[in-house]
Amino acid sequence: MRRRSPLRNLLEYCVAGVALKSLEWTPRRTAFALARIYARLLDRAIPRLRRAARTNLAMALPELTPQRHAEIVDGVFASIARILVTFAKFPSIRSDNLSEWIRLEGREHFEQARAAGRGVLFATAHMGNWELSAFAHAMMQAPMNVVVRPLDNPLIDSMVEQRRALTGNRPIGKKDFARAILKALGRNEAVGILVDQNASLDSGVFVDFFGVPACAGTGFAKFAAHSGAAVIPGFALWNAAEQRYVLRFYPPLAFTGDEARDTQVLHSQLEQVIRAYPDQWLWIHRRWKTRPPGEPSVY
Repeated sequence: MRRRSPLRNLLEYCVAGVALKSLEWTPRRTAFALARIYARLLDRAIPRLRRAARTNLAMALPELTPQRHAEIVDGVFASIARILVTFAKFPSIRSDNLSEWIRLEGREHFEQARAAGRGVLFATAHMGNWELSAFAHAMMQAPMNVVVRPLDNPLIDSMVEQRRALTGNRPIGKKDFARAILKALGRNEAVGILVDQNASLDSGVFVDFFGVPACAGTGFAKFAAHSGAAVIPGFALWNAAEQRYVLRFYPPLAFTGDEARDTQVLHSQLEQVIRAYPDQWLWIHRRWKTRPPGEPSVY
């Protein structure tokens, strides 16, 4: 990767900081309106994001019309706006007002898993509000460990990590992350991992994802097999009627120890959730970038 300019990092940090503070310091309704403007600017400034989303949707949901695809992409940017607002408001979200932002469903799945004593692996994705789900879980249940990928801009990365840790969650970075995950599970703690990103050929297997081969990392399945931890899908999904999120824990997935099979089970569950809430998944990610040998790029 080409070395980033310190000046570029500083300029990006200033822009991000101003945007974040403008949302943090304004009333909730105003902040949502302002965030929608920021999301539209992002859409206009980086057109490749919408192009990638339209390509993904044409492959994954070909039964829908191009107009419906466009509506889903618009919904994705609306979802990004909601994420920006809640992330900006983290310093003012406390246990006494948390219910204004999110409620919990499926608590029993987590509590039963904790009672088993072998740790909990939360399988989550860039779906709904993944930042709020971990933040709120720490207040609703207990702080958890979250596997994170450092952002390219170290200044912004530091700002983001400070907010993520406000409720006591513990980040797990790339360095020695496998050992850290297994140690946390050995202490019967919860570990959250995003499982929906494209993987390279040397670190993944191809699974059926919306009827299209997608290369998925096998690390999650390996951790589950090695630790015996319960695997619980969990997502913070926007409920328009309530105007807040629902942190939904699904029943534990039955893993067998077969990495390829278990990875497919994971993505089949994820596909079901995305189909139910298509405008809340990050379609702008080039999810099908890695192709089987001999196949051309879809992007």
